[in-house]
Amino acid sequence: MEQVDLRRYEATGLLGSGADYEVRSAVDQETGQQVVLKRPMPQMISRRMHGGTEARTDRTLQVIGDMDQSTCLVAPILGYTERANHDWFYGDSLGQEYRVVVEERARGIPLLVTDARARITGTPVGVGQNLFALYPMVQPDGVKAFTIHRQLLDLEEMFVRAGYILLDLRPQNIFYQPGSGRVTVIDCGALSSIDAEPDSRGRPAPGIHDFYLEMLKFYATPQQPPTQASGYKDPYGQRPVIRFDQELQEMAASFAQSPDAAQDQALHLIERVRSRDYTDLGDFRRDLEVYLDQVIERNEALPNRQEARAAWGEALGWLRGDHWQRYLFDPEAELANLEC
Repeated sequence: MEQVDLRRYEATGLLGSGADYEVRSAVDQETGQQVVLKRPMPQMISRRMHGGTEARTDRTLQVIGDMDQSTCLVAPILGYTERANHDWFYGDSLGQEYRVVVEERARGIPLLVTDARARITGTPVGVGQNLFALYPMVQPDGVKAFTIHRQLLDLEEMFVRAGYILLDLRPQNIFYQPGSGRVTVIDCGALSSIDAEPDSRGRPAPGIHDFYLEMLKFYATPQQPPTQASGYKDPYGQRPVIRFDQELQEMAASFAQSPDAAQDQALHLIERVRSRDYTDLGDFRRDLEVYLDQVIERNEALPNRQEARAAWGEALGWLRGDHWQRYLFDPEAELANLEC
C-alpha cells in the first residue's frame, strides 16, 4: 500500500454510492489493472460534513496496513492519495480536501445490488443473496453449501486475532464468484477495537455478538427454498438494525413459526447471541455449523426438491442479463457447472 497520484488512473464509470462513499471504476495506466476509486460522498464533501468518513478511511488504512492482506478475503487496498482538492480529476467543483483510496476491483457479483436505478429497470437485486447465501441448491465442484458463511467466519477470525471486530458485512459489501465459491469483502470500514471503551453516553462499543447478529440477520432464514423463480428477486433482512434485543426477538418469532430440527438450532443460536453467551468465535462457529448442516439435510429431503431446483436454475439464468456485464464477471465461465 503506497501513496499514489490520481494522474496515473483513467476513470471509466460510476459503479455506485452508499451512505459514506462514492465508488468509480478506473484503469491503472501504468499497469493496465482494473481498480476502483473510493472517495467520500460528494454531497457530504460539498457541505464539509465528510470528516467522519475521512476518519473511517484513515482507520481502515491503518488496520489493513498492519495486517497481511494476502491472507484476507478482502479487496486489496493498492494505494491512497494525499488529502487534497481533487476537483480537477472528478470534473466537479467541491472545493474541499479529501482522500481517495484505490482498491483492486473485486471479481464476481455483489450479493445485493443497491443501485436505485437497477430496481427501476427490474433488475433482481437480491438474486445473489438468495441463490448463493440463503438457498445454495447447487454448488461448484469441491465446494460445500454455505461456503459464504464459512469464509466470513474465517475473515472475522483474522480481524479478531488482530484485535478488531469487523462489522457491516451486509450482502451489498460482499462480492461472490459462483464458479469458484470465492468471497471478496469490499468494505472494511466498520471496525471496532476489541478493547474499545463505552462512548460518552455510556453505550458499549460494538462487540463480537453484533457480528453474530449480522450473520443470522442476513445469512439465515426460516423460509424453505422458493419453488418459483420470483422468490429469488428481492433481498432478505435488509431493514437496518434498530435495537439488538428487538432484532433478535423478531428473528426468534419468525423461526418459531415453522419448527423443525434446523429451526430449533436457529432458536438456540439466537438465544445464545441475545444472552451474549458465546465465549469465543469458535463456539459460535460450532453452533452455526450444526444449523447449516441441518438446513442442508432438510433441503435435500424436501418433497418438492425438483421444483425448487428448477426455480433456482431459472433464477440463475438472470445472471446472464445485461446488468451483470458491468462487473468483472463472465457468466459463461462462472455458471457453466451450476446449471440445473
